[in-house]
Amino acid sequence: MQGQGFTIIQIVLAAALMGLILLQAKGSGLGSTFGGEMGLYRTKRGFEKLLFRATIFIATLFIILSVIGLLV
Repeated sequence: MQGQGFTIIQIVLAAALMGLILLQAKGSGLGSTFGGEMGLYRTKRGFEKLLFRATIFIATLFIILSVIGLLV
């Protein structure tokens, strides 16, 4: 029974992570890192900053739970 709850939590976290990634602003991907885009550097503010931090938090939780799932 514990394994099923663990799997459900991972599925919910994966869906939340996908949603947060899709909500992020376009043009901030890896393509701009390698010179694909000549945009201005700016700081994240407001809702954009909240989305960024929430994405990092959910991704970290997902990775930690995945590693724990492998060890258990």
